Amino acid sequence: MTIVIDAATPADIADLRQLYYAVYGPHYPVALGTDPVEMSRLIADPHSLWLVARCPRTGGLAGSAAIRSEAGSRTGKLEGLAVHPDHRAAGLAGTLTEELCARMLETGRLDSVYATVRTVSAGPQRVVSRNGFRPLGILPNAVDLSSRESLALYARHSAGVLDRRVPVPEVPAPLAPLLRTVERNLGIDYADTAVTAPLPTRASTTPARLEMIEAPGFVRRRFHDRFPDADRWFYPLHTPNTLLVADDDRFEVYAYLNRTGRYCALVAAHPGPAVAADCLEAITRTLTRAGTGYVEALLPLSEHGLLSAFLAQGFIPSALYPAMRPEADGDRFHDYVVMSRAAEQIDFRGVVVDEQLQPYLDAYASAWASTYLPTLEVAP
Repeated sequence: MTIVIDAATPADIADLRQLYYAVYGPHYPVALGTDPVEMSRLIADPHSLWLVARCPRTGGLAGSAAIRSEAGSRTGKLEGLAVHPDHRAAGLAGTLTEELCARMLETGRLDSVYATVRTVSAGPQRVVSRNGFRPLGILPNAVDLSSRESLALYARHSAGVLDRRVPVPEVPAPLAPLLRTVERNLGIDYADTAVTAPLPTRASTTPARLEMIEAPGFVRRRFHDRFPDADRWFYPLHTPNTLLVADDDRFEVYAYLNRTGRYCALVAAHPGPAVAADCLEAITRTLTRAGTGYVEALLPLSEHGLLSAFLAQGFIPSALYPAMRPEADGDRFHDYVVMSRAAEQIDFRGVVVDEQLQPYLDAYASAWASTYLPTLEVAP
């Protein structure tokens, strides 16, 4: 049967919700497949593209996928890739992915597209790999579905983007396994990047007492007042909905908290990240008490001091996204690293990874060991 690929419309929303339920069951934590209001916004968004696969005879939906972006951003995210169980032998996942990338990357609308892929089976990893996406890392315990699951980070770049990266002078030593893995998998070079000891850090001498405010509208308005442009923050496709405030007004931390998936992304800090970095332990403890099982931050690879502060508080370098953010003139690109911390015990026994992703699992295990396993001296 010939399948027709075209753009999703508001009239498809009810059928799309049924499709995602058929594929993922009742625990899908993404608004794209569950919230009609957010689905309508994405369909109408001129910076994004949502495609569906239709059966011409019945008009029913056989598959769905979207690339979401936002105004002023050159980065997109592949989301909501789903194929109805009755149509999984037709190669629809690859067809939808390739068509989206052709329209968003090959036309020059975006510089790169990333995807977070489930690791309960190798199938989703192979779908994105066959369509030009390459692995960048693994995010352990990143989301709570029917159980706590780890995700893999993949990305696909437009032609020539990876060749225009800004050099990074040095990185803390725990990032070395991740850099070496990215070099081998993506064919890029960090030979001129020195691997040095993390900078000494110390926690604030005055313990931080934090107030947590979950008021999406208020937080969004205050965030845009504090950060009218993206020069002092960068986290694509994450609008803060939660605010952590020190009771002495030393700092504010803006975060995106997903209650359904029980994960959190630290987006920005005011007046600057260095002040909040001294109180990372209090910040993560507050989020853990609020039910968050996974916290991540996206940091510039060039920020040696900031990376050292996160390492000192138990965050692990989980993924490296080369050429993620362009400079103002768009000619060169900066690398970013995902630093993550899991509140619950990580169990990789149920993780299934393909050959390309396995080195990232090994790199994470090496970084975790160097952070959490002490170096013991053996007495003669």
